[in-house]
Amino acid sequence: MNSQVLKSKTDMVLFNLGRYKMTFIIAVLLGFGVAASAAEFVVDKTSSKVQWEAKKVTGKHNGSISFSSGSLMVADNSISGGSFVIDMKSIVDEDIADPGMKQKLIGHLSSDDFFSIANFPESKMTVKKVTPVAGNEYRILADLTIKGVTNPVEFSTKVSLNGDKLNAEGVITVNRTLYGIKYGSGSFFQGLGDKVIYDDFTLAFNLVAQKK
Repeated sequence: MNSQVLKSKTDMVLFNLGRYKMTFIIAVLLGFGVAASAAEFVVDKTSSKVQWEAKKVTGKHNGSISFSSGSLMVADNSISGGSFVIDMKSIVDEDIADPGMKQKLIGHLSSDDFFSIANFPESKMTVKKVTPVAGNEYRILADLTIKGVTNPVEFSTKVSLNGDKLNAEGVITVNRTLYGIKYGSGSFFQGLGDKVIYDDFTLAFNLVAQKK
């Protein structure tokens, strides 16, 4: 092979390497551009609601609890992440009419039998993965921390984005025993009869957030 042909092939290789390098740099810059364009939507604590429901053999109780703080990240009109803090001290019951019985239930839920709110005044959730399903529906994988214990939870949410305002709604099912809350659980105690409290409780959320 003569030197001219060799030089020509060498030049072609260097040209291709330079082109691929430039393509890579552009792709990285574009990726940074997408990340930089992500917007933060801050939870409106007044308008947002979380409704809890817990069931037992003889019936159920339900009420509400409030956000302490939280935000969702949005990129290309799709949610890409987020984190939330729940104020455990805000828990209220909405199904008991008698004030004394209502306060007794909240006192029990606040005790070490359940959420130990004096020691753990906040619960937290951090979004780890967001998977688009169809239309405005997403499948969310998140870490949920209750009483200092963190476990993964998975749930569906529907999100609507209208300018600077975001709405999200869905239902999260939580197995309380995974967080050390075993009081009245038939999974751990025998002979409870009609005093069994089911392991799962639900958190139905309607979240309103405003672009920061």
